[in-house]
Amino acid sequence: MENITTNITEILILLFILITFLQSGIDKATDWKGNTGWLKEHFSGTMLAGIVPLMVGIIMIIEIITGILAIAAIFHIIAFNEPLFALYTCVLACITLLMLLFGQRVAKDYAGAFTLTGYFIVSIIGVYILS
Repeated sequence: MENITTNITEILILLFILITFLQSGIDKATDWKGNTGWLKEHFSGTMLAGIVPLMVGIIMIIEIITGILAIAAIFHIIAFNEPLFALYTCVLACITLLMLLFGQRVAKDYAGAFTLTGYFIVSIIGVYILS
């Protein structure tokens, strides 16, 4: 119980990342056709138009890995007071968000890019706290 109270900020950030990325990755897996269809239209007329399924697949895998890593990180913090997986999770979340930001900027979806800022702030605070 002491590890929970001592590391509550880190655990809450990891829970945020877990919910955000695992849900998003699972959504891409369960609604592949809907996601790729919408994104093909979103990226039409850009240099990324021809590789939408590849991009969605890569992002989906990274999001699911990030979510699973968050679960492992929470376990390691609670059980062993070990934050290394937590740092890896936050770094991977930041990298994933930068990939998403790149896509939004290429698609000239500036409002969509802006919405990623909040997620990035939470993730980078996690990196800051854990490093």
